[in-house]
Amino acid sequence: MAHPPNGYHNAFLHRDLNEEVYMTMPPGFESEKPNQVCRLLRSLYGLKQSSRQWNAKLSTALVHDGFKQSTVDPSLFTKGDGKDNFIALLVYIDDILVTSANMELIQSLKKFLDTAFKIKDLGPLGYFLGIEAHRISDGLSLNQRKYALKILDEAGFLDSKPTNTPMVQGLKLVHNEGVPITDASMYRRLVGRLLYLTATRPDITFAVQQLSQYVDAPTDIHLFAAYRVLRYIKNSPGQELFYLTDSDLQLKAFSDSDWATCTETRKSVTGYCIFLGSSLISWRSKKKPTVSRSSSEAEYRVLAATVCEIQWLTYLLNDLKVPTTKPATLFCDNKSAVAIAENHVFHERTKHIDIDCHVVREKFTQGLIKLLSVTSENQLADGFTKPLPASSFNHFKSKLGTHDSYAPAYGGGCIEGYIPAK
Repeated sequence: MAHPPNGYHNAFLHRDLNEEVYMTMPPGFESEKPNQVCRLLRSLYGLKQSSRQWNAKLSTALVHDGFKQSTVDPSLFTKGDGKDNFIALLVYIDDILVTSANMELIQSLKKFLDTAFKIKDLGPLGYFLGIEAHRISDGLSLNQRKYALKILDEAGFLDSKPTNTPMVQGLKLVHNEGVPITDASMYRRLVGRLLYLTATRPDITFAVQQLSQYVDAPTDIHLFAAYRVLRYIKNSPGQELFYLTDSDLQLKAFSDSDWATCTETRKSVTGYCIFLGSSLISWRSKKKPTVSRSSSEAEYRVLAATVCEIQWLTYLLNDLKVPTTKPATLFCDNKSAVAIAENHVFHERTKHIDIDCHVVREKFTQGLIKLLSVTSENQLADGFTKPLPASSFNHFKSKLGTHDSYAPAYGGGCIEGYIPAK
């Protein structure tokens, strides 16, 4: 196939194919010989090789221009080592985000990419992959208000009655309870949309984690639980994460576990949240794949998962030229789990624990982390392991650093200034 004409904006057509790929003739193509096929010289949308080939093409061009590809996150490319000559580039397929304190470096990079691939310059960061970004003098806020309102509109919940929590306290969802819904794909699409909404909404992470366990055979009970999450989103669709410009660059983490909370498997639900200064940068809620014999073991296992995330974030910060001179502070509300990490002697309570979990002890010895006990009332990760009552949930949400700057504008409603899709 012919090369794309100059100025034709199609990232995938810039990729060369390393293997022989054939396709049937497109409709309307006339040929004297029947059953002919054409061989592709360039990739097209729909080919399973497309994304990888485009990424290889772009990565090669950036590395040739002096960029270094991160080993911990291959989508991150950096260049330079000082404040005035450092530039970072983040890639998601053919969407690119660039940041630097030196505007000349950004202009030079855009000129290089336009020469090589014919890019479309979207200007300063405002809307990226469904996430809205707003810069003010104090910092940067990220939200998915448009995306949240779109979810509410498509589900018919724009005029629903809002609720203060995403999940009823004490609710235990299980399989095969309730009436199976006729259109399971509708439930799956809704949960999929909610999963992407957790990119800026840590407050619904636990509820969505629970809902996602039943996409194989959802019932009306699971659907009603999902509808409650929508009613909660209706209460504050513009809730956002805020990142201060003058925040310190010290990692601080909280990890927690709800032991044997799953009534079907007796597995524990674990969660953690990690802050860079006062800004939340990583969080997770997950049901563990194995059964823990004690609450101490469950807490120790989530400590191991949190330490691995801290290690990854440390590598990422180093790639971004952010020094991490002090150990990351890791808070846990189980003193026995902290003692296991600090105690170098194996005994009856720990000999059955997998060896990989003892990464906590190793990183504690190396000085990467500093373990501290925290009371259950001050455990910020508590909301990632269980549904909380309204008062405790509001405290949990406020400590995550989220707020809703749109709340005064729409006076409690969510449809002002929003036009549903035709």
